[in-house]
Amino acid sequence: MLQHDTLVQFLKGVGPHRAEAFGRLGITTVEDLLYHVPHRYLDATTVTPIGQVAVGADVTVVGRVVSKAVVPTRRRLRIFRAVLRDDTGVIECAWPGQAFLDRTIKQGQLLLVTGPAKYYHGRQITPREQIVLADPDDAADPEGIVLPVYPATEGLAHRQVRRLIHTHLDSMLEVVEDTLPESLRGEARVPGLREALAAVHRPATVADSEAGRRRLALDELFDLQLVVARARHIARSARKGPSFINRKALTTQLKESLPFALTSEQKRAVREITGDMIGTERMHRLLMGDVGTGKTVVGLFAMLLAVENDYQSVFMAPTELLAEQHAATLRAHLAPLGIVPELLLGRLSAAEKAATRDRLASGEAKIVVGTHALIQEHTAFHRLGLVVIDEQHRFGVEQRAALIEKGKAPDVLLLSATPIPRTLALTLYGDLDISVIRRKPVSKQPIRTGVRSGADRSAVHQFVRQQAEAGRQAYVVYPVIDESERVDLKAATTMAEELSTTLAPLRVAGDVDVLVATTVIEVGIDVPNATVMVIEHPERFGLAQLHQLRGRVGRGAEESHCVLLLEEPAARDRLRRFAKTTDGFKIAELDLRERGMGELAGSRQAGGFRLRFADLERDEDLIELSRRAALALIAEDPA
Repeated sequence: MLQHDTLVQFLKGVGPHRAEAFGRLGITTVEDLLYHVPHRYLDATTVTPIGQVAVGADVTVVGRVVSKAVVPTRRRLRIFRAVLRDDTGVIECAWPGQAFLDRTIKQGQLLLVTGPAKYYHGRQITPREQIVLADPDDAADPEGIVLPVYPATEGLAHRQVRRLIHTHLDSMLEVVEDTLPESLRGEARVPGLREALAAVHRPATVADSEAGRRRLALDELFDLQLVVARARHIARSARKGPSFINRKALTTQLKESLPFALTSEQKRAVREITGDMIGTERMHRLLMGDVGTGKTVVGLFAMLLAVENDYQSVFMAPTELLAEQHAATLRAHLAPLGIVPELLLGRLSAAEKAATRDRLASGEAKIVVGTHALIQEHTAFHRLGLVVIDEQHRFGVEQRAALIEKGKAPDVLLLSATPIPRTLALTLYGDLDISVIRRKPVSKQPIRTGVRSGADRSAVHQFVRQQAEAGRQAYVVYPVIDESERVDLKAATTMAEELSTTLAPLRVAGDVDVLVATTVIEVGIDVPNATVMVIEHPERFGLAQLHQLRGRVGRGAEESHCVLLLEEPAARDRLRRFAKTTDGFKIAELDLRERGMGELAGSRQAGGFRLRFADLERDEDLIELSRRAALALIAEDPA
């Protein structure tokens, strides 16, 4: 009898050679094979009987190859032709310039073809796609009207995978045990596990296969949410955090001294953070907000809540430039309160760093802003109560942990200017509470975004000149720093020289009217006077990265512009969708649809959990459901 860990090599029809091919697909056991699900289906309910194919129609037909040949033409173009037959008739298929198909398509095979039907010495199909469904020696046509197409590899065609799974499916299903709570299955309206696996491998309808996929997606999401719920429990309960009281002393002074009113979303974020800090469990919260939505000032309210409880607060940024800018912002906001934040950077002299560390160790310094210098061995705190980490995804897990370990279970607030869709946030950051700021202050000027072709470059440069002559500044961004990657890509070093000539007498790159750069400016550059962002080869960037670059302008009082200088017309529609919105969360949704979960997950997923069955757009209800179920289960039984 089969076991879930039986090696596929011992299945009838596999053997050592095919087992090696299966290994390249990550399949070594019966369980692996059972979860090797189709990546698409051919719905034979849409197949047109050959006898009913109409000239001018776009059709899909299935038939046996009764004859085939490679036919030369006067233009030296060789055409592969095959005649297909089903119970209703025959039809010729022609593949111009694809004579190589003669080596792979054999007489007697069952073939599915899709393409337009025309009249050429009789009815003829010019296939856009063809797929071999069965070999000549197969005893019968594949059962069912929905045919699964499996991921395959060299030496193991998808139809061989299908045949082997079909042959052994019933016996493999016998080893399946369903561990998902029946109540959860019922609430999600998904089938049992055996039924689901049977449905994805041998569906009667496409709807059956989708129901099976959703069950596998629920299993996957529930497993993931159990992991993050357990991590959440440990982070909050392993050691109790500081006990804060909302004294409303320094925080009220800050609110009254700010030269602007907080937005409603900033106020909500402050309330959520305050609630965490005065609660009984440690705060572990992510504050997500688009560029320019005012996350730093929200973090400052949290830092002052810690200070008025006689604790220290630390604010860590990924670059020295960003740390200096945050320190300047905090210094301006804290001046009316008589508090001077410290700055600890690697480039400071040894004496300066030692003096700052002494003030931190004695407790004299209440708030410090810095970079990796904060996590060095010599840096110690007197009574650290709150850790704020900006652009948290740019730090490794070990670096974040090293800073947190400087205190006795301090509260933690992570900031991110990279909006991600809520479904992705719940999947990746289910161990965190999440606050979101979507709207920018009303005083912020909108950024007008335009998509232009390379032919418009001189006009764009003229616009840059006009803006600079009016006292503004501009960025010109290139995707590479030198010419080594591709000769047709305009490189930053080369183009800085060219623009110095083109835009003379404007100052290019120096003490600057126009800054030529790569994506190094994506974060940490705050120039309120910059009103123009020109991005060369925007098709080379992800939408989220384009949004971050665009966020370098529009930071002052003047209207700002982002110009995408496109070289590849195929990307125009994608970039126009980007240009229509400045909402980072909408752009994140576009990015998710375009690039998928894998790329957006980044280092959070490295070496960890990759989603094989779940779809973050289609399965939002399952994400919510599995998260609630996992939190309830861990609350009931943390072990």
